[in-house]
Amino acid sequence: MKLRQTTGMMEYCLEVLKENDPSGFLQISDALIKRVTSSQDQWVKGALEPKVGPDFDLTLNTDSLMQTILQLDFCQGKVESGPSVPAAPLLQLEKCCTRNNSATLGWRVSVPTGCPIEGYILELDDGNGGQYREVYVGKETVCTVDGLHFNSSYNARVKAYNGIGVGPYSKTVVLKTSDVAWFTFDPTSAHRDITLSNENQTATCSSYDDRVVLGTAAFSKGTHYWEVSIDRYDNHPDPAFGVARINTMKEMMLGKDDKAWAMYVDNNRSWFMHNNSHTNRAEGGITKGSTVGILLDLTKRTLTFFINKEQHGPTAFENLDGVFVPAVSLNRNVQVTLLTGLEVPKNLKQ
Repeated sequence: MKLRQTTGMMEYCLEVLKENDPSGFLQISDALIKRVTSSQDQWVKGALEPKVGPDFDLTLNTDSLMQTILQLDFCQGKVESGPSVPAAPLLQLEKCCTRNNSATLGWRVSVPTGCPIEGYILELDDGNGGQYREVYVGKETVCTVDGLHFNSSYNARVKAYNGIGVGPYSKTVVLKTSDVAWFTFDPTSAHRDITLSNENQTATCSSYDDRVVLGTAAFSKGTHYWEVSIDRYDNHPDPAFGVARINTMKEMMLGKDDKAWAMYVDNNRSWFMHNNSHTNRAEGGITKGSTVGILLDLTKRTLTFFINKEQHGPTAFENLDGVFVPAVSLNRNVQVTLLTGLEVPKNLKQ
């Protein structure tokens, strides 16, 4: 009750402080100061002393627990051949699967050993038959590995360890990641003026300035194609589409810095842009209902653009290397929806 009264008085004081008329403020301020002082005295003088005592009786009956403890019988386990390293775990195929570019693996102990298992080591190769690398070390028997290459086959194996040493590897299982990439816009890295909806597949912007939003997928090998549909297009803005590094600038048009490669386009023409360098002006633009396609070929290390399923201009960028994420920049005059999991178009210009 005291808290409600004091909170109400504070809110009233805040309203009084907004009084623009000095004389009106002076008329009420004296009485208000007295109310505040009186309220403060009530708190200080212990008006909120508890109405119940702080002491209470607690009786804990430990008889059943003591009886159980006295019945315990400790003995040392013996192994005829002495302590040993764990046996090879068994990979459980029913728990091993892939989703997009992630792989989940599960395993279990095959044969009990004299010493308890302290943990497991999971290893995957590079998806191209190369060397194995450790991706997990711990006590769990299920592990999900993210960030793998699309359209790749990975060999996986696991081994157990204890205080004696490391046991042998399990049999190898092969897991194939998705042929095409399914992804959405990334709400965690998007500029604060970007609003996502439709399960993070549709993007709008509250600012008249261009703002950047990235995709949730990252590509470093293979060929990938996705499209962005133009849901709303007002006052002839020039949104930009392409790829970027994860740390590209988010508060300017895509392609203004050296960490993004893009095509920006209005209702009549387009340009390619990287590091604020504008090249290859091409006639033909977008309107409501148009689709912009982005083809990232990391085998050929090229980036190519499409408008309404037709290649737009020449190959935009070459000699691309590293890790790239899909990216779009837009302002409040545009709304776009991301379309993924698409096959690579065949009608490429030479």
